Amino acid sequence: MIRSTLLASSVFLALSTPAFAQEEPGRLSLSATGEVQAAPDLAMVQSGVVSEGRTAAEALNANSRLMASVFSALDRAGIERQDVQTSNLQVNPVWSNYSSGESRRITGYQVTNMVTARVDDLDNLGGTIDALVSSGANNIQGVTFGLEDDSAARNEARRRAVAALRQTADLYATALGIELGGLIEFSESGGFSPQPRAMLARTESFDASTPVAAGQLTVSVTINGVYAIED
Repeated sequence: MIRSTLLASSVFLALSTPAFAQEEPGRLSLSATGEVQAAPDLAMVQSGVVSEGRTAAEALNANSRLMASVFSALDRAGIERQDVQTSNLQVNPVWSNYSSGESRRITGYQVTNMVTARVDDLDNLGGTIDALVSSGANNIQGVTFGLEDDSAARNEARRRAVAALRQTADLYATALGIELGGLIEFSESGGFSPQPRAMLARTESFDASTPVAAGQLTVSVTINGVYAIED
């Protein structure tokens, strides 16, 4: 769902008057940003297992057993295997603490195996996290919300940016006592990928499991326009 509230637009103003005004008109350069808030419809959960052992093989075997349980828990939660991807796999030595007169030595090994799972059913997000922990996952690094398709929100942000650009151009023309000509240059300078805004997060629990707040995502588009200044 896209919220219809019109957010404030940022504006950049630049006036230029060429040395030979008879050959080329002056210019009014502006930038405007349009923003739209939308409710996320998917989440990415990064979780996994950290295990230790006296040898690298021992630590890896222990980790593999627990990770098999993690994958089974994701299966039971209805997460397709194509929506699960290994995002981090490390085998690192564990060193002894430094002691005066003694050299540090390897006392064991630590294995970290992390996967990123896509959850399309946000009503089941809390239950999925609970299932991961119950299965042996001892490292939940975070939950990121997103949109399956942000094209509608992005296009609405573009429309708002264009409206803000024109409104601001008219405001400056009136304030400066100038008359604007046509739009002679236009570009889009990108925007921001949807990210949750914690300050706007809705406090709601998806189910009786671990409460998770989805909040709102902000889709932002910035445009640049140059208007001719009539003599």
